[in-house]
Amino acid sequence: MERVLPKQILHTPSGETVIDFGQEITGYVAIFLHARAGDEVRFLHGEVLDAQGNFYNENYRSAKAEASYICRDGEQTWHTRLTFFGFRYIKVLSWPGNPEKENFQAAVVHSDMKRTGWLRSGNREINRLFSNIVWGQRGNFLDIPSDCPQRDERLGWTGDAQVFIKAASCFYDVERFFRKWLHDLKADQRESGEVGQVIPDVMPEAECSAAWGDAATIFPWQIYQTYGDAGVLEDQFESMKKWVDFISSISGQDGLWPDHFHFGDWLELDAPEGSYKGSSRENFIADAFYAHSIELVIKAGKLLNQDVARYETLYRKVVRAFRTAFPEYLTQTEHVLAVQFGLAENARKTADDLAALVEKAGVQLLTGFVGTPYLLHVLSRYGHGDLAWDLLLRRSYPGWLYPVTQGATTIWEHWDGIHEDGSFWSADMNSFNHYSYGAVADWVFEQAAGILHDEAHPGFSELIYAPHPDARLGWLKARLDTCFGTISAAWFCQEDGIRYELETPVRTQVRLNGKIQWLEKGRYTFWG
Repeated sequence: MERVLPKQILHTPSGETVIDFGQEITGYVAIFLHARAGDEVRFLHGEVLDAQGNFYNENYRSAKAEASYICRDGEQTWHTRLTFFGFRYIKVLSWPGNPEKENFQAAVVHSDMKRTGWLRSGNREINRLFSNIVWGQRGNFLDIPSDCPQRDERLGWTGDAQVFIKAASCFYDVERFFRKWLHDLKADQRESGEVGQVIPDVMPEAECSAAWGDAATIFPWQIYQTYGDAGVLEDQFESMKKWVDFISSISGQDGLWPDHFHFGDWLELDAPEGSYKGSSRENFIADAFYAHSIELVIKAGKLLNQDVARYETLYRKVVRAFRTAFPEYLTQTEHVLAVQFGLAENARKTADDLAALVEKAGVQLLTGFVGTPYLLHVLSRYGHGDLAWDLLLRRSYPGWLYPVTQGATTIWEHWDGIHEDGSFWSADMNSFNHYSYGAVADWVFEQAAGILHDEAHPGFSELIYAPHPDARLGWLKARLDTCFGTISAAWFCQEDGIRYELETPVRTQVRLNGKIQWLEKGRYTFWG
């Protein structure tokens, strides 16, 4: 899809020759050289350098990530035919003569997707974050939504994709990509209704998990919301019901999940020592997503003119049982999910309590894969938009900008994949191209730039414009290409106030300066 030229050739402290392409990509390296028959070319792939500036790829685990080629006489070009790698660097192990930059090109590969969304601001580090999110999506959308493209894994983890689907559908037209993958999910869905941890389900022995299996309901609904075609709901409705029916079939008398394996809030930052799962109660997360999935089945069923009366009864039962089982919320993630999924009896108080928890932690998020995508949304919707901005703009660990300060060119699996002293979080599970936390981009489009649509108007057939500027950026521009046309929104913080610019192809409700007004399609400028 693109070719990247080497940025520099490094000669590391340990005497290695390393080619730096300046950007982590998924793809392969093409070589161009003059050689003699029998000369050998060998090189390894890696994402980062170690603290001393030497080549490092221990985090690839058992993946060799090596390419080798036996030359013929004369000028020649070669690249791997059936293999792709995730990398920014290659370490040259064998080369006839001295390698030069013109000997190498990196080919970027990903599924053929049309770009539909752009973000740009007056803050250089935020712009790098936006770029990192896009590169992370490109690097992991290669036929399936993989979790990482480099190590001995490269699987279609349902949970990772589930948290990123909304952001993904902002930056690229992923309708065909995910409808195809949802067909795979439906085909691999187990007879019981369980959805595997990965799709294709190459781990059939692995138990299903809440928030991962809920991809069966969340994906069709989000694709419908972004693109407005109810055909995806028709295709997947039976699969959506099967997942909910499976949970119902194993639930206890109260209607909630029984004791069962779950990933919990994976990589939650308040995790007990030695745990990846965090301190949020696994059953809390499971039951919250269960209620949400039932709700999505009801909404989809009504759109398809299906009888969903028994699911409406089930939903009321599960919500009552949830509120009885969990009268209090203990962690940031628990507060987030209770509000996001409409389970908190007092959503405003719960959001206020969440804000207090964030401030008590030092204006620091403690959420993991499950809680983080919704965190800033919940804060913004209930009057804590400035706090949401504080979290996004945090440059120290943990925060979206910390990896940027460490030279990241994609999204990391761990906020501190590389510590400030240059040491690594671990070698066992430390991907530097892992898009999950890039889900924050949908908050930037929706809350920061103000491009909102409600569920009653899928596909952006009608728009709500309600931006939340922050002077620390100076300005923010967002563009979305939708099936109804291009939406462009921008704000500029100036000495005499804030200037807003909006180009809308559809009828739009504008919420600015405490006032609401309706506009027809066109270009508009506002001051506030």
